[in-house]
Parts: sequence; structure tokens; C-alpha cells
Amino acid sequence: MRTENEPTGPRPAPPSAAEVSRPLRAAGLTALVIHLLAVGWFVLRPLPVAWVYDTNLTPFGSVRRAFELGDAAGLRQLACELLLLAPLGVLLPLARGRVRAAWFPSFLRVAGVSALLATGLEFAASWVPGHVLDVDHILLGVAGASVTHLAVVPAARAVLRARPAAGDRPAPAAAAPAAAAAPVAVPVPATANLGAGYGRPTSQLR
Repeated sequence: MRTENEPTGPRPAPPSAAEVSRPLRAAGLTALVIHLLAVGWFVLRPLPVAWVYDTNLTPFGSVRRAFELGDAAGLRQLACELLLLAPLGVLLPLARGRVRAAWFPSFLRVAGVSALLATGLEFAASWVPGHVLDVDHILLGVAGASVTHLAVVPAARAVLRARPAAGDRPAPAAAAPAAAAAPVAVPVPATANLGAGYGRPTSQLR
């Protein structure tokens, strides 16, 4: 028995949680794992140096120090720190596989995951010879992933949403029913209507 508030029409199907094709998601997940392994090797490898700077807890303090040594050194350090975690801005949403996700929650997720990874790597690297704790590594890594996400992911999702899915393509038009056959005129013998023109039946042949 139906209640008054129960909808009578068909219920819409819930949107799929994973809207990106499985091969593309698998490629994104594989690239994400490879990137994280490469970043871990680059950050956690020991460096044979004679001396290192002190721990830096001042935002952009090491960047200002690098620019004081020379513009090329400051730009090189800035570019390296921005590019280190920049692929996460694309690989994290691709591995998750959602096309119809709002841009702001997606941006917050990417920034949060990047901040956790950058912080964990920085604290782990502080125990490796040749590395010191530097807050700029965390800030620039998160900034690189966030900027890459905003520059690529919303536009890519808009393109994928505009592309018609396989199930949404219009079905081919059905063939029109064959037209009804036109009536064929049957010739009538002339003798049958010979007397009809004079208003009397045709006389029989004797």
C-alpha cells in the first residue's frame, strides 16, 4: 500500500562512485605509487655534505636565504620544491576516479593529503644525514600540488562530463514502416458496363 509521500515515478539510479574507466584509474594509481617511491628515494637518501644549515621553522626563510645568495639559486630551489609534489594534484583525483566531484572539496582533499605526506617526509628526512627540518619544504610542496590541481583537474573533469557516456548515446532511429501497398486497379471487361450507360442491364447473348 502506497503512502501519500511516496513517489510514484521511477527512482533515479544513484551516480556511480567511480566514473573514470578502470584502465585509466589503474594507470593513475600505478603512476601515484611510482611517484611516491621516487619522492621517498629523493628525500630520504643520505647526502654526503660537510655542513648543513640550521633547522628552519620560519616560513619562506630558506627561500629568502637562497635568493640572497643569487637569483638563480633562489629560483632553482623554489622550482624544485614546487615541482616535487606537484603531480599529486592530478594523480590523487585520478586514482580516486570521480568525475562529478565538486572542485572545492576535491581541492581540500588534495591539499590535506599533500600536507600529511610532505610533513611525514620532512620529519623522516630530518633523521637522515645531510638533511635538516625545513618548514619551507612542506609549504612549497603543498603549494605545488594545490596549484597543479586547480590548473588541471577542474577543466579535465568538465571535459569528461561534457563527453557523452556510452549508455547516453542516442539509439539509431528505427526504420520507418513500409508504406501500404497502393491498390492495384483490376481491369473490368467492357461488356460488363456496356448497358450501364443507357440505364438498362446488358442483354444476354443469344
